[in-house]
Amino acid sequence: MERFVLTDAQWAKMEPHCLGKPGDPGRSGKNNRLFVEAVLWIARTGSPWRDLPAAFGHWNSIFTRFRDWAKADVWKRLFEAVSDDPDMEYAMVDATIVKVHRHGQGAKGGPQSQAIGRSKGGMTTKILALTDALGNLVRFVLMPGQRFDTVGVPPLIEGLAFDALIADKAFDSNAIIAELDARGAKVVISQHPRRAKPLAIDEEMYKWRHLIENFFGKLKEFKRIAMRADKTDQSFASMIHLAAAVINSR
Repeated sequence: MERFVLTDAQWAKMEPHCLGKPGDPGRSGKNNRLFVEAVLWIARTGSPWRDLPAAFGHWNSIFTRFRDWAKADVWKRLFEAVSDDPDMEYAMVDATIVKVHRHGQGAKGGPQSQAIGRSKGGMTTKILALTDALGNLVRFVLMPGQRFDTVGVPPLIEGLAFDALIADKAFDSNAIIAELDARGAKVVISQHPRRAKPLAIDEEMYKWRHLIENFFGKLKEFKRIAMRADKTDQSFASMIHLAAAVINSR
């Protein structure tokens, strides 16, 4: 299980943002570090919660605690704690689609309420991500697999400062380009062949787009993310935040 153990440096940044720390009101959490590593084991292996090794504790207690932390946005805070200095010389945006396991279906309200949709690959979820110039995650949104990528861009870039945006032709949208022009940000978006008046882009800068593809490759090494097994967006987003925290802090 050493593969899933957090380093001391990673834990030093995460620990202050956990629930149940010594000094907090109420009952203190029992070994927060072991608990976070238990969730990391689930994220990395893609195993059902019931298969969690006994060394981590009782699986149902770990799962219940995971859900409590998800509702309290703790996993997002842990991600932000280790991602506090992004390099925003330029940003990159791209999307990847993951299949939804049958265990990830059946949430209250139906799949339409949980960023799950039907596409050519069956039931899928789309992860639309924005990374910094180093390819580290800054923000992401979840959408049904069949939704257009451009729909999720406005909430990704809202209130965020960057000098340029790099993206492939799926993001060649007049609305996005107009927003970037208004910001004074450089447009480095591959042009769609049907565009009447193609824009000239910085070809050398565009080559760096592989970094966000590399990020998705690292993210999908966590099998719980490569195939979604979480019924709610809240739980699935929490898994992504934890995995990205580990990736960003390596």
